[in-house]
Amino acid sequence: MLRRLALGTAFVLLVGVVPRVVRAEADEASADAPGPNIEEPTSPAEAGGDSDDAPAPKASRARHKRGKSRHHGRFSGRVVPEDKLRVDPLPRPSGNLKIVSANNPGDVASVNIYNPDGSYNLDALEDVNHVLRCRRTDAEKPIDLQLLALLSHVYDHFGGKPLEIVSGFRNQRKQSSNHFKGRASDIRITGVSPKKIEAFAETLDRGGMGIGIYPRSGFVHIDVRSPPSYRWTDYSPPNSNAAEKRPPRGWKRKKLES
Repeated sequence: MLRRLALGTAFVLLVGVVPRVVRAEADEASADAPGPNIEEPTSPAEAGGDSDDAPAPKASRARHKRGKSRHHGRFSGRVVPEDKLRVDPLPRPSGNLKIVSANNPGDVASVNIYNPDGSYNLDALEDVNHVLRCRRTDAEKPIDLQLLALLSHVYDHFGGKPLEIVSGFRNQRKQSSNHFKGRASDIRITGVSPKKIEAFAETLDRGGMGIGIYPRSGFVHIDVRSPPSYRWTDYSPPNSNAAEKRPPRGWKRKKLES
C-alpha cells in the first residue's frame, strides 16, 4: 500500500515538472535562433523605397568620377591684365602674306596686302578672303584688316613660312563668334610649334586680342576683339562639329554646275 502511494506521488511530480522543462528548453532554443533578416537602409533609394528617383551613392560617385575625368582640364582661360600688354606701338608689317587652306591645299594666296603707296591692295584682299572662306559653305566675307596685319607680322617673324589656315570665316549658327565676324583665324606653321606661335602672337597684343592654343588639334587661334584681351588653352579634340559651328538652319549647299 505504501509502495503504491509513493509511486503515485512520484508520477504526479513528474507530470508537473516535464512541461516546465520542455518550455524552458523551447525558450532557450528560441533565444539562440537568428531573428528575421532585417537590415538598415543603406541608400536614399532604399530608405525612400523609390529606387528610380534616387540612385545609390556608389553608382552616383562612379558616374561623377567618370564625368570629371572626361571634362577635367579641357578648357582654361583668363583675362590679360593691362600691365601684361604691349606698350610700344606696333610697327607696320611688310604686308607680305602666304596662306594655304588646310582643307583645300590647292587654295593658296601669296600676296602683299599693301600697295606701294601704303593703301590696301584690293585684289590681294580678295585672294585672301577666298582662302579664308567658310570651309563648310564656301561663303566668303571680308576679313578684318587688323587681323590681316597681325598675320603678316606672324609671317614676317617666322621667316616667310606659309601659314596653314585651319579655320577662317565661318558661316555658322553662333553669330557672336569672331569667326563669323571675319575677325578670327586658326593657324599653324609647318616646323613651328604652336607654343612658339602663341608666344610671339602675345608680343603683338596692345589690347583687344584673343589668343588661344589647342594642343590636341595643333593650332593657335588669333582674333581681334573689343578689350579686354583674353588667353585660353583648349584640349578639345580635332574636327569638332559642335552645333554652334554648323551652318545656319535652312542652309543647303548649292549643287556644283557641270
